[in-house]
Amino acid sequence: MNAPVTRRWTEQRWLIDNVIRSVGIDWDQPRSINYNAPCGAEANADFAAIRERVKKYADISPAFETAAKRREAKAKAAEDAGETVTARQNYFIAAVQYAASQWPYDENNEKNLALNQRKRECYLNFAKYADHKVEAAWIPFQGKALPGWLHLPPGHSGGKIPAVVAIPGMDGFKEAGVAMYGDRWLSRGIAVLSIEGPGQYESAVHNIHVSMENWTEAATAIMNWMIARPEIDAQRIGVTGQSFGSFFATISASVEPRYRACAVTATCLEPGFHTIFEEASPTFKQRFMYMSGFTDEQAFDRFRKTLTWEGHAGKIKVPYLCVAGESDELSPLVHTERLLKTLQCPKRLVVYQDSRHSVGNVPAASLGPTPAVLVADWMNARLAGKPFTSERWFVEASGRVVTTPY
Repeated sequence: MNAPVTRRWTEQRWLIDNVIRSVGIDWDQPRSINYNAPCGAEANADFAAIRERVKKYADISPAFETAAKRREAKAKAAEDAGETVTARQNYFIAAVQYAASQWPYDENNEKNLALNQRKRECYLNFAKYADHKVEAAWIPFQGKALPGWLHLPPGHSGGKIPAVVAIPGMDGFKEAGVAMYGDRWLSRGIAVLSIEGPGQYESAVHNIHVSMENWTEAATAIMNWMIARPEIDAQRIGVTGQSFGSFFATISASVEPRYRACAVTATCLEPGFHTIFEEASPTFKQRFMYMSGFTDEQAFDRFRKTLTWEGHAGKIKVPYLCVAGESDELSPLVHTERLLKTLQCPKRLVVYQDSRHSVGNVPAASLGPTPAVLVADWMNARLAGKPFTSERWFVEASGRVVTTPY
């Protein structure tokens, strides 16, 4: 499939380069921060250098690839010297950076496929030396397979444990779904399947595309794979999604009753997704056309209107947590509020004052409940069977939480 071409991408490419030159690589979302976080403090200098190097859109992939090659070389040198801890750290960082270097490619060309291979090899080497069990997961799907990584908590020596299925956003990937050290799920004794469902990153590489039908089918395929695992407690599996993963997780919970809880953050919950595709950076639409297998923009515009939680969300019966920014520029809060009103299950909406789409970097998130920790504690409690009250939380800039019952 050739790369999709959209009107705004063609007309505004010069503008994107100027915006990047003015505000940097994180012009549309804090991607470098999100990629840096799971790698830990050692990678801070790498990402600072990448931010300094990127002056236009065409710089993004080479900047990440250069950093990844340097990390991979360090990993191999450490491996040769028998320094396995140093090797695993560098292989992990290299895998994340190779994945990040794939992002600008909206077609399965030779370069994208080569970067994907380097990413997988580095992550497999990380898994070999990791401080916990990491296993490549391939979930059978329509004669192909959905790619993922299954992580078990450090020290797990047998017995069934709770688990979450973690779904990334449009620009996210499975290698960044679990932190190298101190992961919020693993540290709570929860296994993680970091998955790329239809259309996401490596699934798109294998020509498995986004559609409502594919995601409803994928939800069952993923659950069947999970409950067949001897380590996983089939009665304690949750699903979580970030950004566009919030929509995919919501659909998954609506069609797969075996999930015990659903938690979503940085929401993309506008039916039809007009705002993110027509008012935000044109890179979002360009990327999603690749994810859904469209090259014709008019055909995609008809397709995107089929993407909706309407008719599905009312079927969710398990506890549902939603964490959102008050000033979300990619999915206006009114759509999230409407979804929560539609839900007939126990539910909690947590809104952070002044926060944009990526919840954080505002006083409410710094002084109030830390969003990622709030989600992990909530999910841990739900998988333990603890009850909770359906409420709407508003986290003020002071950190104070104002609660209103649903």
